[in-house]
Amino acid sequence: MKNNNENKILNVPNLRFPEFSGEWENCQIANILSIGSGRDYKHLEKGNIPVFGTGGYMTSVNECIYDGETTFIGRKGSINKPFYYNGKFWTVDTLFYTHSFNKTTPKFVYCLFQTINWLRYNEASGVPSLSKDTIEKIKVFIPQLDEQRKISEMLSVIDERIATQNKIIEDLKKLKSAIYQEIFSNLQGEECSLLDLAEIIKGQQINGSELSDSGKYYVMNGGIAPSGYYDSYNTEADTISISEGGNSCGYVQYNSSEFWSGGHCYTLRIKPTSSIATHFLFHYLKWKEPDIMALRIGSGLPNIQKKDLSKISIIVPTLDKQLQLTVLLSAFKKKIENEEMYVANLDKQKQYLLQQMFI
Repeated sequence: MKNNNENKILNVPNLRFPEFSGEWENCQIANILSIGSGRDYKHLEKGNIPVFGTGGYMTSVNECIYDGETTFIGRKGSINKPFYYNGKFWTVDTLFYTHSFNKTTPKFVYCLFQTINWLRYNEASGVPSLSKDTIEKIKVFIPQLDEQRKISEMLSVIDERIATQNKIIEDLKKLKSAIYQEIFSNLQGEECSLLDLAEIIKGQQINGSELSDSGKYYVMNGGIAPSGYYDSYNTEADTISISEGGNSCGYVQYNSSEFWSGGHCYTLRIKPTSSIATHFLFHYLKWKEPDIMALRIGSGLPNIQKKDLSKISIIVPTLDKQLQLTVLLSAFKKKIENEEMYVANLDKQKQYLLQQMFI
């Protein structure tokens, strides 16, 4: 790769394969491809041809709207998630497909579409929407076909590795669920309620304007990821949290560092009188997570009441048995985390290349 950061020619990317030179061509999307619109499929019979919407695969029918390579882009809804497909397919009216490529290749278009900030072209105040006319007028830069193929081939290798890695993670999670079921469904010990073992503490709400995008202490609220960062913490490390409200209420998380527990977050403080290890309780509650999520009430912003959470039943074996199981399950949890970290790094690498190898 050669670096063109100091290159005064504007129409070249920062990073480029050394065998290529010259400026890229500036053109509108309408000059390099045609955009097809999806249609209703309900008049069709069942078959083996996939039907796609903005969320991906929907069902299969007996006719196709197009046969070949394409890059899909959402017309309504998820307009910022292009995806590539090769073969016969049908699309619904919320999804555009591309065809009749000119001076470009379908896989290069897929890569190119991933560099476009589609939300910038949103035409609706409610559900994000794009029009064919807007897409066709977007200006892009493209190189010669041989350079396009070289770029798309390299990025395809990374995409394939990411897909393989995601399959590994999916299989590991299925295996973890099976191990959880085998261990905990046959566990012998004293039956206790969660309230017998731990104090359930609701967090403290802080104003969203006080949160930052980075910092020392993350803020857990009603989701499965931090809602931001704050300059102080209200919960010690090695604490179990359970989401109290929102679409992810009931999500169980182990927190290895200090954090701020927000207003839609429960934390558990193990009682001095209980003979249960924090890590063991985490794994047990993670196994019980579907039951905890089933406690949610409310149709608007669902939530879980503390009184209902406190009644969750826990089987408590001896401390020696807890330690034995925790060593096994924590090692498995760490394995999954390492694989997830690896795929996250692959994605960062891909995003860097998309930023540097396109204009």
